[in-house]
Amino acid sequence: MPTEALAKVQAALAQDSAASSDFDLNPGVVLPEGRKLRPAGVLVPLIAGPDGLNVILTKRSSALKHHPGQIAFPGGKRDEGDADVIDTALREATEEIGLPRGIVQVMGTLPGHETVTSFVMTPVVGFVTEPFEVRPEPGEVDEVFQVPLAHVTDPARFSIQFRRWRGVRRHYYTVPFGPYYIWGATARILRGFAERMA
Repeated sequence: MPTEALAKVQAALAQDSAASSDFDLNPGVVLPEGRKLRPAGVLVPLIAGPDGLNVILTKRSSALKHHPGQIAFPGGKRDEGDADVIDTALREATEEIGLPRGIVQVMGTLPGHETVTSFVMTPVVGFVTEPFEVRPEPGEVDEVFQVPLAHVTDPARFSIQFRRWRGVRRHYYTVPFGPYYIWGATARILRGFAERMA
């Protein structure tokens, strides 16, 4: 068990920081008053790799209606049967990548993140205590891969890009890794994590 690295993560989780949103880099966006945000939970699964901690990420199926082909944490919207958003994140990780909840040691949560699709996502950081057989959910997940935590928590590796969305320029964070273009909500959550880790 990478004790020193986990202690650094635990210290980062203990810090206070504000919630984030897909609109952070777009201050001109006016969000509607009284908008209803639906709760969601995503798991930020940390696992011991050969050179330290890695983060497990997924590449969403290109056949999905929302965010096709994007890099994401395993997770989804909270169901009525879920005890809380931590329960949601663990359930979704089992469904999406075959991660048994019994080998996930929940370390804490990061501040909520509001998405353009009107969810407030709670990132749940958990340490995967042993190897497991990865089983991507057919039709939902095209690929499951690992990225070094040191890469995605290094502020210098992030850049701000933009694209046109609904006729306006929308800026967002990116933190590419090899063939994987990590951007949007996933990159914004990692950027907040990077600030705490630094």
